Amino acid sequence: MPRTPKYQSIVTDLAAKIRGGDLPPGSALPPQKVLCTDYGVTLATLRQALRQLQDEGLLSQQAGRGTFVAEPKAAYQLDSLRGFAEDLRAQGQTVSTQILGQVLRKPPAWVAARLGDRPQALRLERLRLVAGRPAVHQQSWIRDTGLADADLSGTSLYAALAERGVAVHRATETVQPGVLTDVTAELLKQPLGTPAFVSDRVTYGLDDTPLVFDRATILGTVMEIRTERTLSGLSVQWSRRD
Repeated sequence: MPRTPKYQSIVTDLAAKIRGGDLPPGSALPPQKVLCTDYGVTLATLRQALRQLQDEGLLSQQAGRGTFVAEPKAAYQLDSLRGFAEDLRAQGQTVSTQILGQVLRKPPAWVAARLGDRPQALRLERLRLVAGRPAVHQQSWIRDTGLADADLSGTSLYAALAERGVAVHRATETVQPGVLTDVTAELLKQPLGTPAFVSDRVTYGLDDTPLVFDRATILGTVMEIRTERTLSGLSVQWSRRD
């Protein structure tokens, strides 16, 4: 039987400690020289193991600070017609919402191109926290101005529309890579230029009238896209790494 490579033994041991809770999220690993002594390996072998664990989303190596156990990554389904918070709560995640702004304004040109040219729309700005951590900055432009005074901090936008008799039929969504700007970096409490996903979603009513345009900036260090391919189709979702 072939011998297990030394770096793989380190990967297996550290992964078991992380998944078993012996090394909780956010905790620092001992210095690399200490780990080399503990495992009886060279620095090159240890770094090979740490790279694999980082690729698997279990570790985060921070320049000048050390190696830390990565925070688990949150998830929501991309193949379902539900709100962001609904997707995450359905998977057992703890999600809270902070309303940053809720005002009637004339949509700018880049929003009007998707929502239609209107004299006014409701601009709703929200910060989504997953397990208490800022994870998503979401700016929504809503055709129905009747929600201007509604409390949307604990209610799905789709549910609020349904209560007003507005049925959601379908949505189109594009996701592109991006980085945090000055504004989103401050709100999400991350350095400027941190990798992010930028999601643009247009939600339509039964008559195919655009009802909502959402732009969500999603921390790339918190979330990932994962796909599941089957003979009957393709399932795409935001995924939280274990």
